[in-house]
Amino acid sequence: MPRLLIVHHSPTPAVQALTDRVIAGANDDEIEGVEVVVRAALEARAEDVLAADGYLLGTTANFGYMSGALKHFFDTIFLEAGGALGEDGSASAATGGKKPFGLWVHGRYDATGAVRSVLSIVGALPWTQAAEVLEVIGDVDDEHEAAAYELGGTLAALLT
Repeated sequence: MPRLLIVHHSPTPAVQALTDRVIAGANDDEIEGVEVVVRAALEARAEDVLAADGYLLGTTANFGYMSGALKHFFDTIFLEAGGALGEDGSASAATGGKKPFGLWVHGRYDATGAVRSVLSIVGALPWTQAAEVLEVIGDVDDEHEAAAYELGGTLAALLT
């Protein structure tokens, strides 16, 4: 059975609301045959990543960057999960399989740096972006929650 891994850092009610909707969308009753595994970013391990067929990532935007918890996740799984490094030690384009991923980011005023930082790391993993980034600024409303539900459902449906 295909497995969708959802890794998130949801320290605020706004981000938790998005996370809850992503999880609900991934578990939509019309999507059958996909196991959804949810891990807080500080609890996710390389084994979780290696056992998954697709990924959803959620983070806050903190001072122009992803959350420290999601960065820690990447730091701990990167090489084991197939991350590619150039000769100078910097991230380089990954080769091999291309598992689908999606991303949601919440910020108070801006999420540009957080999105860029996640996408630069993911670009060095054998993953491929399968949905537009859900970037939410300020208060989370019904439209944002619906988009989060759709993001979860989209990634799960891709694995069927």
